[in-house]
Amino acid sequence: MSAEQQIEAAVFRRLLKHLDQRKDVQNIDLMGHSGFCRNCLSDWYGEAASEAGLEFTKDEARERIYGMPYTEFKEKHQSPATEAQLRLMDESLVKNRQAKDKG
Repeated sequence: MSAEQQIEAAVFRRLLKHLDQRKDVQNIDLMGHSGFCRNCLSDWYGEAASEAGLEFTKDEARERIYGMPYTEFKEKHQSPATEAQLRLMDESLVKNRQAKDKG
C-alpha cells in the first residue's frame, strides 16, 4: 500500500470514529448541510469493494459504516425528521445533482 493510500485509510477510519462519537448528528442533517450521510458512505464503501473485486451486501456495508446493524442504529439513535430538515435535505440533493451535472 502506498503512503497516500495509508493516509487515506487512516483518514477514513478517523471519519468513521468521529461519526460514531457523534451519533447525535442525524443523517438528514448531514445530508442537508454536507450533501452526504452515513448511508452515502456505506454505498460508496460497497461500490469501492465491488471495484476491488469484493462483494458486500448493502447491510454489510452499512454495518461497517455504522458499527452496528443499521436497524439497531435507527432504533437507538435516529429521530423522526422535521419539515425543516426534509426541506434542507431536498435542497441539498438538488445541489448534488447540479454538481454531478457539471463534473
